[in-house]
Amino acid sequence: MPSFLQRFFPSVYRKQKEDATTNQYCQYDSPTLTIFTSSLYLAALISSLVASTVTRKFGRRLSMLFGGILFCAGALINGFAEHVWMLIVGRILLGFGIGFANQSVPLYLSEMAPYKYRGALNIGFQLSITIGILVAEVLNYFFAKIKGGWGWRLSLGGAVVPALIITLGSLVLPDTPNSMIERGKHEEAKTKLRRIRGVDDVSQEFDDLVQASKESQSIEHPWTNLLRRKYRPHLTMAIMIPFFQQLTGINVIMFYAPVLFNTIGFTTDASLMSAVVTGSVNVAATLVSIYGVDKWGRRFLFLEGGTQMLICQAVVAACIGAKFGVDGTPGELPKWYAIVVVTFICIYVAGFAWSWGPLGWLVPSEIFPLEIRSAAQSITVSVNMIFTFIIAQIFLTMLCHLKFGLFLVFAFFVVVMSIFVYIFLPETKGIPIEEMGQVWRSHWYWSRFVEDGGEYANGLEMGKSSSNQGTKHV
Repeated sequence: MPSFLQRFFPSVYRKQKEDATTNQYCQYDSPTLTIFTSSLYLAALISSLVASTVTRKFGRRLSMLFGGILFCAGALINGFAEHVWMLIVGRILLGFGIGFANQSVPLYLSEMAPYKYRGALNIGFQLSITIGILVAEVLNYFFAKIKGGWGWRLSLGGAVVPALIITLGSLVLPDTPNSMIERGKHEEAKTKLRRIRGVDDVSQEFDDLVQASKESQSIEHPWTNLLRRKYRPHLTMAIMIPFFQQLTGINVIMFYAPVLFNTIGFTTDASLMSAVVTGSVNVAATLVSIYGVDKWGRRFLFLEGGTQMLICQAVVAACIGAKFGVDGTPGELPKWYAIVVVTFICIYVAGFAWSWGPLGWLVPSEIFPLEIRSAAQSITVSVNMIFTFIIAQIFLTMLCHLKFGLFLVFAFFVVVMSIFVYIFLPETKGIPIEEMGQVWRSHWYWSRFVEDGGEYANGLEMGKSSSNQGTKHV
């Protein structure tokens, strides 16, 4: 919003308004604006490491509660901000909130869900994020029209509404049976498991959870334990999946959608409206993922989404390159041209939203055995935030220097990540979470790391159990 830029980032505002000849690729290249944007991710990275201990020792609910309180504080400071430093402090508090929420929510969903529907229910997390993005885009569109130029206060301060929902929601939600058993509340956990599953006989699943918990508690240092050979596949996925998720280029599109559309030649209003369009596509495609993840499997969605994103990135790079060239001055953009770019960006967003978007959170949260689950989830969140931070930090400068070639850089990584999934990621569809070890045992590459001893890689002695027996109890 111009009033926001004028107040807090006057150099960007001047570049945008006063110098029509400015290289379009470079008009938002401002260190202060970049610090404002990316400080959130650095804070999320730091807090996710603390959140691991809270989640493990005090339960998933408490982590969510801390997240909600930090969200409230950050939103209020941003809404009432008078100086740039207040904006940055508010963003840092929001980042702390994200660290706690991203650490606990995917684990909570994976542990509460029956294995048949675990994929769909876990993607509810990503669906909520996409709906949140869409609601924010729509509200920004209307807040930008407020006379007097104070609409940005509602945009930033309005985050207190979802923050209050998380805070109050975490007070009324039950904790997961896994978490209760981990903290020694066995009877309470059994009662809760009966209620969640809707059947009286949960003894088989309960015994598996207790056994997993015993294994988990025999491990004093889950962080060092992660480095053991039998957890090599889990550690690899905890690092590579969020690493690749950020290198799809999605954050470039979603964070800076208004900036990109403005750069392509839309006015401020039209660029916010275009962001609403991409937000709507995001929600619709996530619903496709919810429908298909437990039907078609994780690998199929990863590979199909990767192919779709690759094609779209090549087309967008060609379109922007052809019109802007290397000097970044487009002249007059025909309307049809802008529509073609937006269309392919939307197809790209759809490809991400039914593949790497939701699966980047689902797959890591369902593959970790209980004894390393909190620590491994923290690594997933931390890697995600490190690379979100790095990309947010350097994106505007890269856009300024690499120009349309930036899309080709991300296209290259999409090829690499699709090959990685094809070769190294086993299918986890329909496998009970406490029996996920069989997936690694039967994999052509990972089996060499997890075959030691008579146990599965989830720390449970289940050498004699067949996958058929394992599914009876749910």
